Amino acid sequence: MIVVLNRDADEKAISKVAEKLNRMGYGVHRSTGENRTILGAIGERREEAAHTLEAMPEVEKVVFVTSPFKLASRDFHPENTVIEINGVSIGGSALAVMAGPCAVEGEGQLLKAAWTVKEAGAQVLRAGAFKPRTSPYSFQGMEKEGLRLLEKVRRETGLLIVTEVMDQFTVGELAECADIIQVGTRNMQNFYLLRELGKIRKPVLLKRGMSATIEEWLMAAEYILSGGNYQVILCERGIRTFEPYTRNTLDLSAVPLVKQLSHLPVIVDPSHGTGKSSLVPAMSRAAVAAGADGLLIEVHPHPQEALSDGPQSLNPGQFAALMEELKGVAACVGREL
Repeated sequence: MIVVLNRDADEKAISKVAEKLNRMGYGVHRSTGENRTILGAIGERREEAAHTLEAMPEVEKVVFVTSPFKLASRDFHPENTVIEINGVSIGGSALAVMAGPCAVEGEGQLLKAAWTVKEAGAQVLRAGAFKPRTSPYSFQGMEKEGLRLLEKVRRETGLLIVTEVMDQFTVGELAECADIIQVGTRNMQNFYLLRELGKIRKPVLLKRGMSATIEEWLMAAEYILSGGNYQVILCERGIRTFEPYTRNTLDLSAVPLVKQLSHLPVIVDPSHGTGKSSLVPAMSRAAVAAGADGLLIEVHPHPQEALSDGPQSLNPGQFAALMEELKGVAACVGREL
C-alpha cells in the first residue's frame, strides 16, 4: 500500500510514520516528490493497518496498489524518475544516447568507436566485455581484458560506460568498471542476479526479455527496486514473434504504455529490435517520437569486420547523420539532444 503524507510533513513526521510501518511489519520505501512524500509499505494487505495509519495526523490518505509491481508503479512515484550519472541525465528533458560496438574486440577498435560516438553527441559508450551468445562457438567477448580496455577508454574519452553482466557472481567486478550495468534479455528473469543488483547503488539497464510481457518486465524491475536500488532504466529491445524478416519485433507501443504504468525511464534498442542497420534510423526516430528517454545503438568502425552483430551496426558516417536527424525529431516532442 501507499501512504501519502500531508504536504507540510517534515522529516520528524515522515520518520514517525515510517517507524510505525516498521513496527507493523512492513518494509518501507520512500519517494519524495516536489510537493509531498509518499511511503511505499511492502507487505500483506491489511485493511485495519490502513485505518490505523489514516488516523495519524501526519497522513493524508492510504491507497492500496492493485498492480503486482508496487515500487515500479507510477502510483508509488507519480513523477518521472531521473537518473543522474556524472552530469548525464536519463529520464529528463534531454535524450540519452548510448552507442558503440556490440563487443569489445581490441583497444584500437574500441577507442575509434568511442571517439566516433562522442564526437557525434553520444554520452555513453556501450560495449560488451562478456558476450552471452546463442552458439557456444560464437565470439564470447574479451571478458576481464575487455573490462580493462573499457576503463582505459573511459579515462581517455570521458564517456560513461554501460556493459553487460553475466551472473550474480560478477556484479562487484563489473560495478568497479561500469557506470551502468546492463542486464541482457536472457537474464531478465535471473532472479538471483536481480536480487544482487538490488544490493548495489549503481544504475541498472534492464532489457526486456525476448518473450516477456510488459508485466513480467516490470516485475523484474521490482526485484531490483525492492532491494533498495532505485536506479533502474528499462530498455525495449524487441520481442520474438512469428515475423522472420527482422531479428525481433520492436514493440514501440511499449514505450508510452510503460511510461503510463511506471515512473522509470525507458530507452529503446533499435539495433537488436530489428537486426538490420538499414532499419535503425527509422526506428530510432520513431522511438524518440513515441516518448523514449534515450537510445541504445550499435556503432562499429567497420561493421563488415565486426566479430558480433555487424549486420545491425551503423558505421561512423551513418551514426553521425542519424544524430543530426534526431535533433529535429526531439525538438518536435519537446526533448533535447
